[in-house]
Amino acid sequence: MPLVSMRQLLDEASRGGYGVGAFNVNNMEQIQAIMEAARETSSPVIIQASRGARSYTNDLFLWHLMQAAVELYPEIPVALHLDHGNEPETCFSAIDLGFTSVMMDGSLEADGKTPASFEYNVAVSKKVVAYAHARGATVEGELGTLGGIEDGHGFGEVHLTDPDEAVEFVQQTGVDALAVAFGTSHGAYKFAQEPTGDVLKMDLIEEIHRRLPETHLVMHGSSSVPPELVAQVNQYGGALKPAWGVPVKEIQLGIRHGVRKINVDTDSRLAVTGAIRKVFAESLEKFDPRDYLKPARAAMQKLIAGRMRDFGQAGHAGDYEAISLDEMRVGYAAAAAAV
Repeated sequence: MPLVSMRQLLDEASRGGYGVGAFNVNNMEQIQAIMEAARETSSPVIIQASRGARSYTNDLFLWHLMQAAVELYPEIPVALHLDHGNEPETCFSAIDLGFTSVMMDGSLEADGKTPASFEYNVAVSKKVVAYAHARGATVEGELGTLGGIEDGHGFGEVHLTDPDEAVEFVQQTGVDALAVAFGTSHGAYKFAQEPTGDVLKMDLIEEIHRRLPETHLVMHGSSSVPPELVAQVNQYGGALKPAWGVPVKEIQLGIRHGVRKINVDTDSRLAVTGAIRKVFAESLEKFDPRDYLKPARAAMQKLIAGRMRDFGQAGHAGDYEAISLDEMRVGYAAAAAAV
């Protein structure tokens, strides 16, 4: 099965009432872990790379690793997504490379740090939608800002999404999916204590879904920061502070109210780091990278397989055949002509 449009994955998830995890990658072992987890659970999956990951891995390495993934796992529907594109040109380059989906994060200006105006966000997102849909690719937009910083990208403060603006934004831009700010943050240190309804505004997701029932919602900063992974890192020489992430039950509540894409990165990093530290602490004589990368890959696979079950995507890999990007392009053109 070739790389699939993210729009198709989310449309199918909407019909099935489940969410699809979007897992960040930087190297071969992470891609292998995700694909093995998808095979283990028979799950469709979104693999995403940030600008930092594209720079670290190099676009050509990343692209050919993804081609190997779809060749070796032909039964798994996979979308390749650009996470946090900072300007239209970044999104265009990803689409030209072969990404089947991009995020135009116009909530911040091109520096990835300065909060942008609503008008700026609409203008850049609309520009990316036109380019992407003409090529059959999916576009995710963002309205509002999350706390924390990810790969040097982020404002650091939470600005919640306004439901009225969400409706206007989707109508003006035509984005396929909308990332909403409802209280989450990037990174491991999301909350000083277990989040409550005063911190995570799940009712905001419910209201936006009520107003935009046909728009796929996205939860960023949705790692759960499992305490056992933090404990393992610290047990073997780490110094992570106590941290709380987004409880799985809150993610599942979001899924019941229109969330179809759930971004997970920090949890994968914790799993990998804990496994590597364990090898370094217990086997001082080891120096072959395979001795610590294999358990790191296995730990990430275990974590992701669990998330795939949590999100409800397990068992749905064989539900449908891939729609080509050319077919998606024709569908987008027909929908635009009908308006």
